[in-house]
Parts: sequence; structure tokens; C-alpha cells
Amino acid sequence: MRQGRERVAGCDEAGRGALIGPLYAAAVILDPRHHIPGIDDSKKLSPDARLGLDEEIRLHALAWQVVAVEAPEIDELNVYEASRQAMLRALGALDPAPDFVLTDAMPLHGRWRDGEPFRIPHRALIHGDARSVSIAAASILAKVARDARMVELHQLYPQYALAKNKGYGTADHLASLARHGPCPEHRKTFQPVKDYLLPLFPFSHVG
Repeated sequence: MRQGRERVAGCDEAGRGALIGPLYAAAVILDPRHHIPGIDDSKKLSPDARLGLDEEIRLHALAWQVVAVEAPEIDELNVYEASRQAMLRALGALDPAPDFVLTDAMPLHGRWRDGEPFRIPHRALIHGDARSVSIAAASILAKVARDARMVELHQLYPQYALAKNKGYGTADHLASLARHGPCPEHRKTFQPVKDYLLPLFPFSHVG
């Protein structure tokens, strides 16, 4: 995938399908002179393996960045556009800048550094986290960061068991939504979260 490029950035996100909390995106430029064994799609790795690789990637990559898009912005933009914006922000913060970008199935366009149009050559790969080590590295950073945030939110909202379900629509999470309703960190435009929102005017007035 390098084809003579020196600074190939891989980019991926975590949390797109969750019901609560931010979406995270990471961008990574790996150092071709420093091989990090074991990098793979984050979904295929154990939590301990992800933590170890997260540390190695942060220590030895040429550049890396992780950014979050919070739930209110996801609701405003829609989750697909929020994913694209998160990737552009992560890429825009890389130093040095990439000369080529690989993403996990996400075409990139729009504004990035200082509001300039994004014009870096890039390729969106289907199942990119299984085909590109740079994308896989980004998937690890994004997943580890988001899982850590879910543990933090669990301390604030233990009723949703976020440390266990990581914010996804598992049976226990859905049962807690039905019992307690959404919290401020839930994505209000997502089903089934919006089914449990209190109506804006819960009482009718007669006369």
C-alpha cells in the first residue's frame, strides 16, 4: 500500500454503533523502520493485547492522534458524518502530516487543517482494519481510548453497565434504558434511545 509514499497514515473509528458517549477516531503513521508485532484489527484482540499494543504504537509511531466527537455533535451531524469529521480532525493534528491516507471504508472530503480543503491522496479500503496495518493500529488506539471513556462514564452512570457493554445496545443496556430512561450522555437521535425520551410536553391542559 505504500507505493513509494513515506508517511502513510491509517485512520479508523470506534463507537459508531454505540448508543451512548462519544465516537473516537485515530490516525497513525507507523515507522517502517520499527516493526510492532501483533497489530491486528482491534476487534480480533483481547483487551490486554490492545492495551499493550496501544502503548507500543504511541511510543514508536512516527505520529499519532486520537480525537473524540461527543454525543451532541453526533446527534447534530449524524453518525456517518461525525465519523468523517473525527477522522479529518485526527489527520489534521498529525505532525508530520501524512502524504497518503488509508481509511476503513470512509471516503474523505471536506475541511481539515486551518479550514483548508482536504486534498491528500487517500484510499478507502473495505475491511481496511484487516488489510492495512496502519488502519489496524488506528483501530486499536481508537478502541482503547473509547473503552477507557466508557469505564469513566460507568462511574457516573452505573445503572447502564457501561464498563461491561461499552455503550452498545446489549440486552442489559436496553433493559436499563427502559427502566431508567436515557442519561445526558446518550445519543438522542439513535433508536431505541429516542423511544425512551420524555415527551417535551408530558401534560395536556384542558380549558
